This record gives sequence, structure tokens and C-alpha cells, in this order.
Amino acid sequence: MKMGFRFDLLVLAVALLSTPALSDLVLTRVDRRVDLTSHIVRITSTLKVENTGKDSVSEVLLVFPARQVKNLAYLTALSSTGKGKAKTAAVNLPVKNVNSEGMPPALVAYSVSLPEGGLGKGESFTFDVSVVFTHSLQPFPEKITQADTQLLVFEESAYFLSPYAVKVQSLTVKLPHPRVESYTKLENTKIQGSEIKYGPYENLAPFSYSPIVVHFESNQPFVVARELVREIEVSHWGNVQVTENYDLVHGGSQIKGEFSRLDYQARPHIRGAAAFRNLIAKLPPRAHSVYYRDAIGNISTSHLWGDARKTELEIEPRYPMFGGWRTAFTIGYGLPLQDFLFKSGGKRFLNISFGSPISEIIIDTLIVKVVLPEGSRDISVSTPFPVKQWEETKFSHLDVVGRPVVALEKSKVVPEHDQYFQVYYKFNSISMLREPIMLISGFFFLFVACIVYVHADLSISKSSASYLAKVQWEEVQSVIQQVNNLINRCLTVHDKLDASLRDLSRTGDVQACKTARKQADGLLKELSKELKPLLSILQTSPQAVQILPKVEELVVKEKELQDKLMVKHTTVVECYEKKVSGREIENRIASQQNKITALRQEVDDLLDFIDEL
Repeated sequence: MKMGFRFDLLVLAVALLSTPALSDLVLTRVDRRVDLTSHIVRITSTLKVENTGKDSVSEVLLVFPARQVKNLAYLTALSSTGKGKAKTAAVNLPVKNVNSEGMPPALVAYSVSLPEGGLGKGESFTFDVSVVFTHSLQPFPEKITQADTQLLVFEESAYFLSPYAVKVQSLTVKLPHPRVESYTKLENTKIQGSEIKYGPYENLAPFSYSPIVVHFESNQPFVVARELVREIEVSHWGNVQVTENYDLVHGGSQIKGEFSRLDYQARPHIRGAAAFRNLIAKLPPRAHSVYYRDAIGNISTSHLWGDARKTELEIEPRYPMFGGWRTAFTIGYGLPLQDFLFKSGGKRFLNISFGSPISEIIIDTLIVKVVLPEGSRDISVSTPFPVKQWEETKFSHLDVVGRPVVALEKSKVVPEHDQYFQVYYKFNSISMLREPIMLISGFFFLFVACIVYVHADLSISKSSASYLAKVQWEEVQSVIQQVNNLINRCLTVHDKLDASLRDLSRTGDVQACKTARKQADGLLKELSKELKPLLSILQTSPQAVQILPKVEELVVKEKELQDKLMVKHTTVVECYEKKVSGREIENRIASQQNKITALRQEVDDLLDFIDEL
């Protein structure tokens, strides 16, 4: 695979060397610096261009191999004058993709527009070009064990690829560690610590190309978000709520073999050097109500700290992230509205950052959704770079027509894209009263409904059959309750008769026992008289047809129980008058007592049955 790639580079180099220069511009000096300290490749080039022709030039072309442009995430050109403290503020130079005549098909060209007036004959101009690439570092080997360190391969040209002649140029490759497995050695190549320097090289022809390969160690976090969805919800009641949903993967060398957590915990820097175990999210100042969760719930470990200038959230996933491993989680936080919402020209505009707050993350697809208050109109968006844009509608609590949502999508997002963008819209402040009025109206109508319900007569008509049946059933229930009460009073009298016999056995006072018998007999007769009219009512009521047999059975059983108790009482008193022994008395009343116990149980069962009905 490597030999085939180098052959392609050689073919490309031959084709480039045979391509003529496109103009009379000359690069008098080019200094390039390649930063490989993270998995995001950053190349900064300082170009000094001189016009050796007769005509003024308004643009400078930058060219890149087509295979490299596939991973191009960010390209910017800056100009500045002076040095040290006298250096002026950097000015962005417009950059656009162009199709230039005479350009080899294997190259892609970009045009950098020079400041107004262009570059006249014999004039020179210095500017900086910053380029950021994603997925340009290839793990080699592609699979490693838990104990192995991660090795990466970087491929570039030692010469600055340009359609113009280059008088002097140099290249510096900065690595994360001094350890280098191998690197391409050319003339004027040296290594100093963690830097490899190529050049200076002089008098290079247009489209000069010399491929180099650097194989080096890097255990920096290979944090790649397959997709990130950021939802920014604006509330005019004083808050901007941000919710970020991450689908994360370790994009480095994949782990092979089994993972041992015991070895990892014992020696994490040796038995897990290629893994990362935490992420740092740099949230905006004054962020509040911060929360975080994964698919299961709260993430195992996290730390939050900050001051008036910054807020940092450290998140440690449930497991260390090795190559190829994935995780998904959500971060949410609130922001003060006054820090991000402003007014200009009769419109309100939200000014907030575009990218992710997580450090050194590559985002393959980023979707930013800005949810505006219901009633927002005339919506427009201003972004510092091209994005795909569409509109949606979101319904939340107390919404009527829904809240307008502006959705922005961009691929190959790097930290350099974390720039501010603006969403402009018009909003009538009176619309803010909609939700309070809806709440007040809702409570008002609820109270009115309660008042109407309490005072309204919702009963069934008193002349209807159902109402009459309900009234009759309520009368039957009342009568049955009275019957139960009378039967319970009779049972209480029965208990008093038994108590008088116990007193007789203790005191021998026959006269007192006869007096108790006389009183009980009078009470039972009175209760019997009270039962008769109640039974008559039940016998004449059609609603009591089903329960009447049980009530009559209850009255009969209670009467039978009375009779047995009276017989027992008479027998015991006569025995005491004749001075019969206690054992003989027990023998005489034993059969009677058995019948009394059985009857009492039947009466109790009937009372329970009627109560359940």
C-alpha cells in the first residue's frame, strides 16, 4: 500500500514538473510549519510574493493535491504589516475555489484576493496561510494491543507545492514526542528534539514536489464525533438553553485482543497509553444549570469549575476510549440571555459560537438548530463560512403555531470553526404576554368551571324511574341498618344474661340473678316490638326482594337464640335453689350450651353477610 502510494506521488511529481508557471509572480520566501501535536493536522505557511511582471496582479493561487483536499476542513489567509509591537492587526484575505487554466487535473486551486490595488510591478507582499486537515494522520499499524503505543503516518511534500517559482523555502514538522520511528531523509534534513526540519531549499521550479513520510508516536486523544446535534433555544424570559448530543468514536488505531480493566487500572499509562479517559468542554462564561448524561444515565465522573471568564466541564466516560470504541452522551447548560441577544436596526440577533466546546475534536457532521421564540419572523442568518441551511418548526409547552427553528449543517468541522454566527429576526414584545395570558385564562376558566359545578344541580330528575329506584334502595339500606342495630342490641342483652350467671356462680345470690333475668326479658320484648314495623317495610319494598330472606332468617335465628338462653338461665337458677353441685349443673346445660354457641355463630355470619350487601 505504501509503495503504491509513493508511486502515485512520483507520477504526480513528474506531471507537476512538466507544467508551466501560470504568471510572473515569484515566491521569494516560503516558511511552512506543520503541527502534528494532535490528531488535527495544522499547516501554517508564511509567503512572501513578488510581482516580476509588468501588469498588476490582484490574486495569488494556492494549489493542493485533490486527494488532500478531500480532508481539507479549514483554509484562511491573513495579511499583516510590521514586526513585533509595530505589527498591525491581521486582515482576512478572501479565499475562494477556482478552476484555473493550465492547472493539472490532480490539483485543486484556491484564489487569495490581494488588498485593494493589487500588487504592482516590482512590489512584494507577505501573508500567512493556515490550513487544517481532518483524518490526514493514518494509524500504522491499524490495529494494536492494549499495551502498545499508537503510531501514525503523515505524508506531505518537502517542497511547497505552488504554480510559482520559489526562491527560498523551508519546512518544519512539529511532533508530539521526540520518538520517531522513521522519516524521509533529504538534503538539508535534520531532527531537533520533537521537530524535523527540511531545508532551506533554493530556486525551486513551479510545481516542485518531493514526497516525504513521517512515522511517529502519538497517544493524543483521537476524538472524532460522527455526528453532533446542537440545539440552542432562545427564551426572552432571560435564558438561552444549549443541548448537545454527541456520537463519539476514538478514530485512532483499533484495539485487538481482549481488554483487561485490571491491567488498565493498575498501569493506565502503560496498559492504555493509546486510550483517552476524559474530555474537557470549555463552556461560555456564566454557564449555569449544567447537566450531562449518557444512554444509561449520569456519566460516572465529572468536574465543573469556572470563574467570570470561563467555565470548564471535565467528563470521564464510563469506560476508557480505545481505538474504534464509541460512546454517546448529552451535555446541556443555560446561558444568560443578555450575553448573547442584542438589538440592531429594528431586529434582534443572537450572537453565539458555532462549533463544539470540547477541545481538539473533529466533527464529521455538525447540525446546529436555533429555536427562536414563537412569533419570530423575517429570519436571516449570517455565518463566517458556507453552511447548508433549512427551517423547521418545534412545538413546546403553551405553543399555538410552533417555534421557528433555523437548522445549519456543516461537515468536517474543527476547533477553528468555533466562531460566532448571527441569527437575525423580528419579534413583537407584546407576544411575550401570550403565555402568561394563556395561563391566567386557563386558571380563570378552571375556577369558573369549579364554581358552576359546585352550584349546579346535576342530580337525576326526581320523577324518573331511576331516581325513584335510587331513593327506595336508600330507604331499604336505612331499614336494614336499623335491623342490624336492634339485633346487636339483642346480642348485648344476651351477653348480660350470661354475665348474671357468672355472677351467680361467684356470689350465690339467686335473687340478683332472677332480677337480671326479668330486666333482660323486658328489654328483649321491647326490641322485638321495634323490629316488627321494620320487617313490614322490607316485606312491602320491591328493592328488598333479594335481601329480605336473609333478614327474616336473622330475626328467626336471634329469637331461637333468646329461647335457648332463657332455658339455660332457668335451669341454672333452679339448680342453685336446690343446691345442686357445680359439676352436675355443667352436665345438665352442656347440650344447651352447644346449641347456643352454634346459633350465636349463625347470627354473626348473617350479620356479616348483610353488612357486605
